[in-house]
Parts: sequence; C-alpha cells; structure tokens
Amino acid sequence: QVQLVESGGDLVQPGSSLTLSCVASGFIFSTSHMMWVRQAPGKGLEWVSSISARGMIPDYVDSVKGRFNISRDNAKKTLYLQMNDLRPEDTAVYYCARGYGTKDSETRDFASRGQGTRVTVSS
Repeated sequence: QVQLVESGGDLVQPGSSLTLSCVASGFIFSTSHMMWVRQAPGKGLEWVSSISARGMIPDYVDSVKGRFNISRDNAKKTLYLQMNDLRPEDTAVYYCARGYGTKDSETRDFASRGQGTRVTVSS
C-alpha cells in the first residue's frame, strides 16, 4: 500500500535552516507528482509546495517563496523540503502527499499524506 514517511522536523530558532525528507513506497514514485502540506497549531491543512514527477515546475505558497526549496531524488524515492530563514509562523506539522497541489487545493486533495514531522520555530 502507499506509504509516505516524513522525517527531519525539529525545534529550531528563527532564521535557522532545516531539511525535511519523505521516503515513499507502495507506488511508482518516479511518475508521481508530489507536494508538501502543513498544519499549524489550531489551523487547517495548508498547501506549501509541489513538484512534478521529473523534478521540474516547482511551485510554492507565497509565504515561503524565496525561503523554501522542494526537490526529489527518484532513484531514492525521496522527496525533500529545504527550509531556510525559518520564522515562528512556519511552526507546523509538515506532511508529504501525492499529487500536484496548488494554493486552491482543498483538504481532500491531501488525503494521501504521511504521518507528518513536526517543525517548531521558537526563540
């Protein structure tokens, strides 16, 4: 079955960098568009970034543009999210999911997500 396992979350100070990873199994990763979504405390799921199956056409929510970078290694079946200049408002549980989400995606579009990894940005 489809399995997505996120890792890399941590407690960091504002301005820090962090890289999240998501290892996929149970489906053909190399032909699947992928995305990252997040859920801040007390809020709903928010789409963060998407990348096409071949690693092209990345897209980001406006609040992370210029700070986050999505990438993938199809040979390792792994999706990454490099996060720089982290801010307290980036605090959330981050999930990877199959599909190419956008700012207009709805919660139902994130149904295939993993169990998440927690990122806390605090001084």
